[in-house]
Amino acid sequence: MEGLFGRFRLLLAPMAGVSDAAMRCLCAQQGADLAYTEMVSAKGLSFANDKTRHLLDMEPQERWAGVQLFGHEPHTMAAQAAWIEQEMGERLACIDINMGCPACKIVSKGDGSALMKDPMLAADIVSAVRAAVACPVTVKMRRGWSADEGECAPAFAQRMEAAGADAVCVHGRFSTQMYQGSSDRGVIARVKEALSIPVIGNGDVRCGADAVRMRDETGCDAIMIARGAQGNPWIFAEARAALAGMPVPASPTAIERIDMARRHASLLQRREGRVLVRMRKHAMWYVAGLPGAAAARGALNRCVTCEDFDQVFDQLMERATEHGA
Repeated sequence: MEGLFGRFRLLLAPMAGVSDAAMRCLCAQQGADLAYTEMVSAKGLSFANDKTRHLLDMEPQERWAGVQLFGHEPHTMAAQAAWIEQEMGERLACIDINMGCPACKIVSKGDGSALMKDPMLAADIVSAVRAAVACPVTVKMRRGWSADEGECAPAFAQRMEAAGADAVCVHGRFSTQMYQGSSDRGVIARVKEALSIPVIGNGDVRCGADAVRMRDETGCDAIMIARGAQGNPWIFAEARAALAGMPVPASPTAIERIDMARRHASLLQRREGRVLVRMRKHAMWYVAGLPGAAAARGALNRCVTCEDFDQVFDQLMERATEHGA
């Protein structure tokens, strides 16, 4: 696994409804070393659900992808991890087991961060998946379940290492915090100190300076970026320069942001066909703060096709040009 992170240092996080093939490609072009799929349901795969399997689709230019799998049944998790490895072959960088998602619809079924309340079951899942695949197996986790119950990440991570995990990714919030408050980098440092396997730092990396702080304050082996990449694939170029001690690239202009949004819509159309409802949120992120963006929000929410988005982007481009942005 150390060899893996010798190549992969800046990672695009697995984000439900966000880290599709189009976004993965754009972030890779800007410097992401590895991008993860949206989280994939092991149970859905076991039912041969086409919608679930579609999450594993890759663009031809994608060399690698990490796949994040969620579920709470060791046998199902192991069987579907083995199927993924067989299907993807050398394009599979690793299987990541989701033990960090705080969404109610996930934890209510015993999946995601709910597994942090049952370390024995969590360890059984890791052991089963590790025995089923040859690729690296990683675990994405949080600081713990709640502040009232206290931090358990270092001890939990040790259990995952003992069960066979090749690396862990730590997000510095408790599950009950969801995405509120600040991510605690100290817990990532404490997990790093407790383990002999690589540790990935995650949480509140929104610029190059944040990436440097994450590295310097935690000693982590790799950095995972999530919300900071939404509408901003350039964050990987910025983080790469900052980590290398090089001048940080200039922020993208309004025109560059709109052009990137067009590219994203075009990639999605190639993958998903004419109806591009999921592009709406991406478009909002790309144009946030631009001249006319607030007024365009309603129009973007009505867009269905690539042509619809292009019309709104054309209007925003005119406004940006008028303002010299």
